[in-house]
Amino acid sequence: MANVSNRPAKRIKAIVIMLIIAFSLSVCSAASEGTLRAGTARIDITPEKPVKMAGYSARTALSEDVHDPLSVRVVAFENSGKRLVLVSSDLIGYYGGTAEHMRKLILSEFDLEPGELFLSAIHTHDAPTLTMDKDKGHPNNLEYTKQLEGKMVKVIGEAIKNAGPVRIGAGVGYSPVGMNRRELVFDGSGNSSIRLGRNPYGPTDKEVLVLKVAKPDGTAVASLFDYATHATCLGGKNLTISGDVLGLAEQFVEKILGEEVIAPAFAGASGNIDPWFRVLDGFNTEPGWIPEPVLLGTFLGEEVVHVYRDIYNLSAAGDIRTSFVSIELPGKARGETEIKKDHLTTPYNITAAKVGDIGFVGLGGEVLTEIGVSIKAASPFKHTFVITHCNGAAGYLPPEHLYVEGGYEISSSPFAPKAADMVVKQVVKMLHEL
Repeated sequence: MANVSNRPAKRIKAIVIMLIIAFSLSVCSAASEGTLRAGTARIDITPEKPVKMAGYSARTALSEDVHDPLSVRVVAFENSGKRLVLVSSDLIGYYGGTAEHMRKLILSEFDLEPGELFLSAIHTHDAPTLTMDKDKGHPNNLEYTKQLEGKMVKVIGEAIKNAGPVRIGAGVGYSPVGMNRRELVFDGSGNSSIRLGRNPYGPTDKEVLVLKVAKPDGTAVASLFDYATHATCLGGKNLTISGDVLGLAEQFVEKILGEEVIAPAFAGASGNIDPWFRVLDGFNTEPGWIPEPVLLGTFLGEEVVHVYRDIYNLSAAGDIRTSFVSIELPGKARGETEIKKDHLTTPYNITAAKVGDIGFVGLGGEVLTEIGVSIKAASPFKHTFVITHCNGAAGYLPPEHLYVEGGYEISSSPFAPKAADMVVKQVVKMLHEL
C-alpha cells in the first residue's frame, strides 16, 4: 500500500523535473539565438561635377544640374556573430566590373562572408555611370567612382558601429506605379512585334513589401521597401541628376517618418516593368503641373508609409543565416535571338539570407517580373524580398516562354531560354536550406 500511495507524488515529481528540463532547454535555445542588433547609416553620393549619366547609350552629353540628391543607405544586422549588410545605392547598378571590385573591397574591409553582403542599386537611369576604365571612362566619372569607394567604406562602417538592439516586422501593400512595358504592335502589313511601351494587361508585381526596424522602446530606425519597377520615368534626353521614382520615394518616406529614419529602396524583379509615365524628356516645370517622377515617387512613398504604420507585431527574435553561389548559366550572344549550342556559359551571382522569418534574395542582374513572382510563391518564408541589381550586373534574365515573343529584353539578354528556370530552382533550394 505504501508503494501505491507514493505513486502520485512520484508522478508529480517527474512532471516537475520534465518542466524544469523543458524550461532550461528553451532558455538555452533563446540564449544561443542571441539578440538581434542593427545599425543604419546614410551618405550623400550626389556628383559634384558634371558626369556622364547611365542607362541610355545614345545620351553622350554630361549632366547639367541636380533635381534631388543621391544617397547610399545601409542597414547592418548582427546576431551571435552572424551579419547581414543590406546596401541600397541610388545608382543604375554596378556595371563594368565595378560590382566585383566593390564587393571585394567591402568584404575584405569588414571581414564579411560573401553571403553577408547585399550590394544593390535602385536602377535609376539618372545617376552617374560608374567606371574604372581609364581609357574610355570620362575623367569625372573615374573620379566619382573612386570617391564612391571611400564613401561606401565609411557608410558601412558607421552602420556597423551604430548597431544596437532592434525589433523587426514586415507588412505588404500594393501600388499601380509599375506597368508592364512589353507592348504588342502591328505594322502596316499586319506583322506583329514587341516594343517598349505600355501594356496594361501584361503581368506585374504590385506588391510593396516593407520591413520595419525599431528600437526596443519603439523608436523608428528604418523602413526598408521593395518594389518592382524600373526607375526610368525620365529618358535619354534628360540631363538632370535624380533618384527617379524609387529615389524620390525614399526621400518622401524619410521626410514623413523623420530624418533619423532611413528608407532604403530595393528594385524588385522589374526587367519588363517601367513606371506608368516613362522615358520623359525631363521634369515638367509647367505652372500647376506635378512632375511625373515626383508624382509617382510620392504615390509609391505614401503606400510605404501606410504599410509601415500598420506594422504592429515586431519581434526581437532574428537569427541570421546567409548563403552565396555563382552558377554558370547557358548563354547566347547579346543582340541576337538565335541560340547556338557552342556558346559559352555566363556566370550569375545569387545571394540568399534570412533574418528571423523574413527572407532575402539577391539576384545579380536585371530580372523579369514573372521570375520574381515565382520565387515569392515558392519561398518557404511568408515575406521574401527579391532584390535585383544585387552583387552583380549580368544583364536581362527573361523567363523561357517570352523567347518566342522576342523583344528588347530577349535580344539583349546574354542567357539562353532555360537559364531562368535554373535560377529559380537554385534560389528556392537556397531559401529552403536556410
